[in-house]
Amino acid sequence: MKKIIALLFFAFILNGYAQKSRTIFSKDPIVNLENFQKKKVYYGFYLGFNSYDFKIDYKMKGPDILVKKTTGFNVGIIGDVKLQEYINLRFEPGLYYTKRDLYYPNFSNSGDALREVNSTYIHFPLLLKFSSLRTGNIRPYLVGGLSATLNLSSNSKLMDDNLQERFRVKSWTTNYELGFGIDLFSEYFIFSPSIRGVFGLNDELIRDNDPSSPWTGNIEALKTRAILINFTFH
Repeated sequence: MKKIIALLFFAFILNGYAQKSRTIFSKDPIVNLENFQKKKVYYGFYLGFNSYDFKIDYKMKGPDILVKKTTGFNVGIIGDVKLQEYINLRFEPGLYYTKRDLYYPNFSNSGDALREVNSTYIHFPLLLKFSSLRTGNIRPYLVGGLSATLNLSSNSKLMDDNLQERFRVKSWTTNYELGFGIDLFSEYFIFSPSIRGVFGLNDELIRDNDPSSPWTGNIEALKTRAILINFTFH
């Protein structure tokens, strides 16, 4: 139901935006928000979707843990500071919901074989935006930088582990991010769809109390991988 509501919401926005597309994509468009690029600081917000995964490195070769991804939801705000004509510094704090299911092939019991990893992230990206020359009402850009993530559902403070069906990860992680997008200038606001990859830098896993645990004993490192699709409004 949440996905249906979100899709209907975006369809409504895009339908309204399509009515203005004639002024953006026509051969000789009217230049909208012509003085916007002269602003030193501006703000916005974003809504979007995510698909989180885990990159798992193993100590010894064996059956891989299977990660089932789901589609999550993002919402956040943006602060943008102009450093140079084509370079901006952006801070994009947001709230991210996601879920991953881990399947361990060595277990015959389905209760032991499945671990659900529900995550509620507060995400703090600090990014550099490299914009191209604006053409009419279109301006593509590249974006990249570093981020820190606080996982509110990490279970990091619990003493219970996988024997009690508690999969634990660290509260804080760091990442680097790379992506691209496009600014579309309408008469009253800027709409910016973008796609970005998130790559975890540090091992997130908290091992079980038993060093030979069948759930964590053979894992050398567990790191986040994610794809973010955001729809930004300025």
